[in-house]
Amino acid sequence: MLQYKTIAIIATTLVASSFTALNGPKPKLKVATETLVRKLVNYKVSPEQSKLTWVAKKVTGEHSGTINVSSGSLALDNKVLKGGSFELDTKTIAVTDLTDKETNAKLLGHLKSDDFFAVEKFGKANFNITSVQSTGAGTYDVKGKLTIKGITNEISFPATVKQEGNKVIANAKITVDRTKYDIKFRSKSFFENLGDKTIYDDFELNVQLVANN
Repeated sequence: MLQYKTIAIIATTLVASSFTALNGPKPKLKVATETLVRKLVNYKVSPEQSKLTWVAKKVTGEHSGTINVSSGSLALDNKVLKGGSFELDTKTIAVTDLTDKETNAKLLGHLKSDDFFAVEKFGKANFNITSVQSTGAGTYDVKGKLTIKGITNEISFPATVKQEGNKVIANAKITVDRTKYDIKFRSKSFFENLGDKTIYDDFELNVQLVANN
């Protein structure tokens, strides 16, 4: 009789164990997930391929010229602009609209003087992006800090950026209020009765940066 009871207990235990195993906590299934890894890529600006032109207007007309881009970089994440900067060599400022050498040299000398860019004291100007907002395919609203004559102000402007293989090309038209950088010569905001000698406060920088990976 004892032997039958022992067998019965063992059988009951096995059945209970099997039931628990079938109805107990189920192992978690591993779900395969695909993680998209994006890498921030920095492109180095090529001074030789990049270009900056300037346009300054006055009551009686306008003048235009160039400034060399000396360095810079553009950062892209999955072909989307995320940041960047560029530096200008103010000592290379040139006037391109005046063909008479004497008149050209006179204006150029004035632009390099303390009345304007004071290039001997401030040989560099630079811009650093602080934020970028995409407005469409390859178009952006860019905000950043522009430094001229050692004075820094925040500015914003629209820009276009396109990637061609290992090359990135960025274009922008930047409007600058010169008086915010202590360039007040013949500004009607600070001087009266200038008449047709007035030089407008805003000038334009047309920038094309070419950067390579």
